[in-house]
Amino acid sequence: MLAIPELAMPRTRKVTTVCNGRRDVWTDYEEAKAYFLEMMMSTGGEEHERAECVYIQLLHGLDECSDEDE
Repeated sequence: MLAIPELAMPRTRKVTTVCNGRRDVWTDYEEAKAYFLEMMMSTGGEEHERAECVYIQLLHGLDECSDEDE
């Protein structure tokens, strides 16, 4: 078992996010997480919920994260 959980996920990994119809491709996973965390903290209502949806998917390590229902 890994003693350091960060070793389980690569530090830099490409991720695609779709939030409010805007599609972005990130080369730094941590940068994407920081962006959506900041967006969650600074908005309210529907915009907050959309950012939160994407952020939760990022926390789970998905390669494609979207606020859209599939």
